[in-house]
Parts: sequence; C-alpha cells; structure tokens
Amino acid sequence: MFAALKDFSNIRILLSNDDGVHAHGLTVLEKIARTLSDDVWVVAPSRERSGAGHSLTIHDPLRPIERGPKRYSVSGTPTDAVMVAINYIMKDNPPDLVLSGVNHGGNLGEDVHYSGTVAAAMEGVLLGVRSIALSQVWADEGKISWDTALRYGPEVIRRVCAVGWGKNVLMNVNFPDLLPDAVKGVRLATQGKHKLGDDYLLRHDPRGRPYLWIGAKRASDGSVPGTDLRAVYDGFVAVTPLSVDLTHAPTLAALAEVFPS
Repeated sequence: MFAALKDFSNIRILLSNDDGVHAHGLTVLEKIARTLSDDVWVVAPSRERSGAGHSLTIHDPLRPIERGPKRYSVSGTPTDAVMVAINYIMKDNPPDLVLSGVNHGGNLGEDVHYSGTVAAAMEGVLLGVRSIALSQVWADEGKISWDTALRYGPEVIRRVCAVGWGKNVLMNVNFPDLLPDAVKGVRLATQGKHKLGDDYLLRHDPRGRPYLWIGAKRASDGSVPGTDLRAVYDGFVAVTPLSVDLTHAPTLAALAEVFPS
C-alpha cells in the first residue's frame, strides 16, 4: 500500500506528460505542483506524443537533454520519460509523487488505454511511486479553462493522497469543461464507455494515392450514472482509481472449472 500522505512540505515531485516539454498544460501542472512542494522536477517528452499509450522506445537511443535546473526533455514516449527520470536522472533520490499532465483534453473511458498521460502515471506506479494523471476536458480549442485545473488540482491531489491506496493503482483525474466557479465539486467515478478511432477519413495525396486519418468520432455514453463521462458532463471533477492489474477475477474463477489445478 502507498501510505497516506498528508504533509507535502518535504516531498519530491516528478512531472511528466504526453503533450511535450513545451506544452501549456505542463506549465499549469508545474504551478499546481509548486503549491504543494518546492522540490519539483520536470522530465517530459521532447515533442508531443499523444496517443502513444504505454509504449517504450527500444529500437532507438533515448537522449535526455537538460533544459534548466531540475528540468529535462527526453526523446521518447511518456513512459520513456518517467523511466529515464526515476531510473537515471533521479536514481539517487527518487520522487515521492508522479504527476502527469495537465493533458490538453480529457482522458475518459477507453481513452485511458491509448493515453500517454495515463501511461506516464502508470509507469510511475510500476516503478513503485504513487502517481496521478490529470486532464482538462474542452470542447472549444479557443476556450480551454486551464484555470479550472489550476484551482482544483492542488485540492484533489491533497485529498486523494491523504488516503492510502494499493501499489498497483493510479489515480485518473479529469477536470470538466467549465470555468472554476461553475464546477460543482469532486465526484468519484468508474471508467465509462468512450471509444476513439472508429471513424477513418479517406484522403488522397498529390499523386492520387489513398491514405487514412483517424477521425475524432467517439461512441460515448455519458448517460450512465457513476461514470467519469457522466461526472464531467454534470460539472464535476472526476476521480477514477485505475488498476495496473488487468486480470478479471470472475472470469479467472469460471475458467478454473475447466482448467482445474
């Protein structure tokens, strides 16, 4: 179990993301982290790696570049960045907390399987560090309410860390597409249904050859009570604990009848 954490004054925090080291959401996350601790490190991908999931770079070298005090970029995926941070850059004094985000867009429902933001937090958990992924939902690119994440981020982080949780669990936090004063509160939620990538746009290059873009169409069901989708739709910050262990215990028990030990 990760022990309850209530005193942040002396903790070391690692920040990462999938939008890249220059992303505005990372700047927001750094402001959030500095309300909690003065010992904040940034190790993030050198460029945007949205949709990278929990992928590793194994056929190319990884190049960590120091960009300032306690600030690095890594030529790889979000998973690479967290691995390099904990196992190399910070190996002599590893972080107490990994924060990933704040993502440019929600990570709701099945998004979590594709999300580099969630993957960075997952890698933190796999390396034994309590980890939280944070994402800002938006519908209009020109009206992203980063102030919502900025206001509610510190509170949510403190509240979830005050409770001990299993070492195979990460927290997934989504801020609703509302101005801070319009947010109704924080709601615990399960993972909903929200599929990305079923819509393909067929185009042709200048030589007439076909190619495909994965579209943004999503089959979403925000009507189911208790889900992360419903929570943000209703105006709440959604907090969802995600397990790294994907074993489905009821099916395992059922299979034991046909595969007795």
